[in-house]
Amino acid sequence: MAMVRAQDARPVPVQRWDLTEGAGSLFREFDRLFEQLASPMLNTSSWAYGYPVDLYETADNVVLEMAVPGVHVQDLDVSVEGRQLTISGTLPNVADEGRRYWLQTIPRGQFSRTVSLPASVELDNIQASVHEGLLTLTMPKAAAAKARKIEITSG
Repeated sequence: MAMVRAQDARPVPVQRWDLTEGAGSLFREFDRLFEQLASPMLNTSSWAYGYPVDLYETADNVVLEMAVPGVHVQDLDVSVEGRQLTISGTLPNVADEGRRYWLQTIPRGQFSRTVSLPASVELDNIQASVHEGLLTLTMPKAAAAKARKIEITSG
């Protein structure tokens, strides 16, 4: 194999490109675009799923726990219609002045999450509280939804 030497070989300037430069705004734009596209289909903000939820029942209650760190009580709204429970709220945006994000995953803005309750609940006796960023809803089961022992007779 013969080597050919170029007569006009000149050094080519190399310019480094910082992949992280501007990536934060690119990711924010993707999030915004996804939220706009997904919200009508999901009937919710894409951030709703950033707030983890546990839903369980005991003998007497249906209990929902939702992590809502940084969300003030006055910015939360809870409603029940039939067996559909909706939690909505807002985590205010912060002023971006002087900030250059390298990573931004804290869900900010409005959110809404609807879950189906596994049993009918007594709407007038629902208790809600927030403690250390955890929203807890304790919903007494309606009498018809509570388990009861059926006595068997011989016949």
